[in-house]
Amino acid sequence: MIASVTPEKIVVIGGGYAGTIAANRLLQRDDVHVSLVNPRPEFVERIRLHQLAAGTGDAVIDYGTLLGEDVELVVDSAERIDADARTVHLASGRALDYDHLVYAVGSTGATPASVPGAAEFAYDIAELEPARRLRGELQALPQTAPITVVGGGLTGIEIAAELAEQGRTVTVVCGRTLAPYLSEPGRRYVAKWLNRNGVTVIEGDNVTEVQAEAVVLNSGTERPSALTIWTAGFAVPGLAAASGLRTDELGRLITDETLTSLDDERIVAAGDCAAPSGRALRMSGYAAGPLGALAADTVLARIAGTEPPVIDLAFTGACVSLGRRDGIRQLGRKDDSTVDFFIRGRLGAFIKEMTCRFVIAKRIRLESRKPGAMIWIKGGPRAVAPKEASARTA
Repeated sequence: MIASVTPEKIVVIGGGYAGTIAANRLLQRDDVHVSLVNPRPEFVERIRLHQLAAGTGDAVIDYGTLLGEDVELVVDSAERIDADARTVHLASGRALDYDHLVYAVGSTGATPASVPGAAEFAYDIAELEPARRLRGELQALPQTAPITVVGGGLTGIEIAAELAEQGRTVTVVCGRTLAPYLSEPGRRYVAKWLNRNGVTVIEGDNVTEVQAEAVVLNSGTERPSALTIWTAGFAVPGLAAASGLRTDELGRLITDETLTSLDDERIVAAGDCAAPSGRALRMSGYAAGPLGALAADTVLARIAGTEPPVIDLAFTGACVSLGRRDGIRQLGRKDDSTVDFFIRGRLGAFIKEMTCRFVIAKRIRLESRKPGAMIWIKGGPRAVAPKEASARTA
């Protein structure tokens, strides 16, 4: 009689872009049992949350259309990782044992406690529930009521543009400059679009207080604001730090260049919550997918007893939508620096929409049907020799 092989138990914490791809890709082996832990029963398209908040689109997809048949979806929240016992403790009281763990909890909005009234009166759109609450508030808000968007990054620009296209009165407050990631020509195009659509942009000033009907700026100016949306910065869930694992100052799990935790080779991180060598990649849906795939490949390599792969990801730029009929495809170099060339207008909007669809159809769903099929652009500056990458710091 041939003895049956006990499957390797792999727990993936987080069902975003990185975690979902990792869970699907792990099914390249038949002798694994993959559990995906996520607090919601549906996948959230974070790159569409500005549309959900503005009432111009949706941002949820049933996991049944995204996950491989052999992935077990556990609708629950992870509260603590016991690395010594190889156990994940869940909010429901349940505990999941694992042989390998993929840490893919993503990122959240960062409404600073240091700004009076921000936690009480400001809304963020980094997660599903706040975006839904914001949508309800916007629907109840008079059309002419003043709205303030705090943060001039791509998220702030996109929600401001959605609302401006609806005829809303919008002000964007930028701590530094508008759209700092874009090239100078790209920034000028965005600034002109916002100005043409009635958006007031305040650069080089910060919001120091949020009130129920106003915001106060660092310059001392008080501006009316019936609704304030906070998009300035992101935070990371504190699960890793609470579990005694080494993190950077933001709370991202510190790993080596194979995405393996410095504390435990059975724990691998992916996406926004990973800080390889303490130098995290830009938080983005673009990076999350390849990092999820790389995390899965590292786990599979450890099961097979082979050398895990190192990070090799080249950036190509970014997309930003300006309402439903305009947008920018900013081109960039492989090291994530921009060039002075971008595609704009309706073609830019079309490329942004196709990019959103591509992530779902050609990354997540493809990986669910054919684990291991996902590819991405490589040749980035982080690729190093495997022996160098695997030399984890004590």
